[in-house]
Amino acid sequence: MKKKILVAGGAGFIGYHLCKKLLKQHIIYCVDNFCTGSINNVNELNKNKNFFFIKQNIQNNFFLKCDEIYNLACPASPNKYQKNPIDTIKTNIFGSINLLNIAKKNNAKIFQASTSEVYGDPNLHPQKEDYRGNVNIVGVRACYDEGKRLAESLFFDYKRSYNIKIKVARIFNTYGPYMNSDDGRVISNFIVAALNNKPLIINGDGNQTRCFCYIDDTVKGILKLMNSKNSISGPINIGSSNEKSIIYIAKKIIKMTNSKSDIILKNKLQDDPIKRKPSLLLAKRDLNWQQKTSLFKGLEKTIKYFSSA
Repeated sequence: MKKKILVAGGAGFIGYHLCKKLLKQHIIYCVDNFCTGSINNVNELNKNKNFFFIKQNIQNNFFLKCDEIYNLACPASPNKYQKNPIDTIKTNIFGSINLLNIAKKNNAKIFQASTSEVYGDPNLHPQKEDYRGNVNIVGVRACYDEGKRLAESLFFDYKRSYNIKIKVARIFNTYGPYMNSDDGRVISNFIVAALNNKPLIINGDGNQTRCFCYIDDTVKGILKLMNSKNSISGPINIGSSNEKSIIYIAKKIIKMTNSKSDIILKNKLQDDPIKRKPSLLLAKRDLNWQQKTSLFKGLEKTIKYFSSA
């Protein structure tokens, strides 16, 4: 029997890929207000008769009958979530409460897309799930960092108070086809610039590190967590452990695109983490999951997408 699944933020980058995967077996209700989601993603998903789109801001109260809920509804790149910081916080708090109440009324299992940003600029490396983070609560990134931390708190309070089945994943940097060209993420910024022979801008000296996970692997990790036994609630890190400097990524993309672009270093952004790498011990032990796609293969597919977009 097909499940009825609500995907909040389903028109976004990860949401699109998740909806596409779930549509192979289930009925999907995609809820999005196009804050950063794409109408093109919705139009493509709409070709499937089991896909239904609802334009809705999850900050506002609504109800839908469903068996499962995935909450991916929040801008994820700094230039997007800092554009309207109060709205970002409201999405994480009021949006989470509304979705948790829907889960409560339906006795539905609910997934929260948390983030590596809950660790802030970490002084523990790699970051384990029991690490409590190093977040500037009054900084420009706090609307997202603290918003996601508050959302996690709400999920676990609902679990303790109402015995709701929750699943919380801390998603690290993810990339792949169907990223918005202007979303401000590192990979998409670099690829778009390189394809147009424009300078690749790095804020800082380029030695800051990240681990980039290809979208197909991230979605598999999300689904493995959602379908895990009830005793596994998370939080569990989902990401790559292949740590690379930002300047390495820039040079790699220039080479792979045969670009004439230069690399320009600018001032470091406030509270931008110097190092980031997930501990994946829990993901391997509890979910039998780890990244499969190499950085080269993932970049190759992503460059191909942007080249033909």
